[in-house]
Amino acid sequence: MPIVNAVLQHRSQQMEAGIARLTEFEVSAVAAGEISGRFIQAPLGGMYQFSGFLSKKSRNSKSLVFHIIDFSAVQDSSI
Repeated sequence: MPIVNAVLQHRSQQMEAGIARLTEFEVSAVAAGEISGRFIQAPLGGMYQFSGFLSKKSRNSKSLVFHIIDFSAVQDSSI
């Protein structure tokens, strides 16, 4: 089964208690099976919307990895 590992970067503005807050983070990700072929062909640096789930990296790990189930390109929306 083909597997692609990646690091996804997120940046957005969120409202918390009526105050705008800049949110930025990176998360480890994995795409397995058929979706990995589409994912590896996606241009680096693009903006995408992902669907999937979070799970532990391994049975004994406390670190999380995002498993990509699907994704699509989105228009650039500057903060």
